[in-house]
Amino acid sequence: MSTELDAGPHWPEGYDLVVLDEVDSTMAEAARRAASIRVPTWIMALRQTAGRGRRGRAWDNPAGNLAATLISKPDLTPMDAALRSFLAANALFEALALYVDRTRLATKWPNDVLLDGGKVAGILLESSGAGNRISWLSIGIGVNLAHTPRAAEGATFAPVSLFEAIEKTIEPEEFLATLANAYATQEQKLLYFGFERIRRDWLAQAARLGEQITARTTNDEFTGTFDGIDDDGNLILVTAKGPKVIAAADVYF
Repeated sequence: MSTELDAGPHWPEGYDLVVLDEVDSTMAEAARRAASIRVPTWIMALRQTAGRGRRGRAWDNPAGNLAATLISKPDLTPMDAALRSFLAANALFEALALYVDRTRLATKWPNDVLLDGGKVAGILLESSGAGNRISWLSIGIGVNLAHTPRAAEGATFAPVSLFEAIEKTIEPEEFLATLANAYATQEQKLLYFGFERIRRDWLAQAARLGEQITARTTNDEFTGTFDGIDDDGNLILVTAKGPKVIAAADVYF
């Protein structure tokens, strides 16, 4: 069952909301609805039967956790669209910081938010289009609000939940309203200040900045000092052989 809601005065202006009782995944539902949306639309499911994360990994989503996707039709290149993962990470950080001390949170490249060193939230981007412009963009977000799911195969960090940290249940609908407002703020920052402001905010809360990390790509493994991200969102790693710019990898501490 699908319900399109008037999300109330605390919902950001210019964004729609759809709440589903059950769906295979909010990312799949976003793709199905992409052609018909009029404005950026958040799709939330109370239950997912086939949630997924990066590289096709399963994303376990027990009832009470947040499963949501923002589907929009921005006029962007694929590279600019990919930078939205950092807007989403900053928004997640700020939303979670309203419930738990921000010193316990950190952003982790490329698309996670950590709580007390464990993964509390993940981000997945998908887009479609031909040539140098996309036709739609989906930003999928999962947050362990009430339950700590089992670790997905190949996961680099053990999952944790917000409930574990604060011993208080935050309903998905409440958290999504907080997150949607935080994300709208990030879009305004990008509009007025450019990606450099988003990048700077992300780095201010980045896990292990200036410390040694290991990045594993599909074919290689690199260990060095995490020196930041560049203007395209790539990881900058200073290795024994010099600086290395990495576009996609799993990061280990």
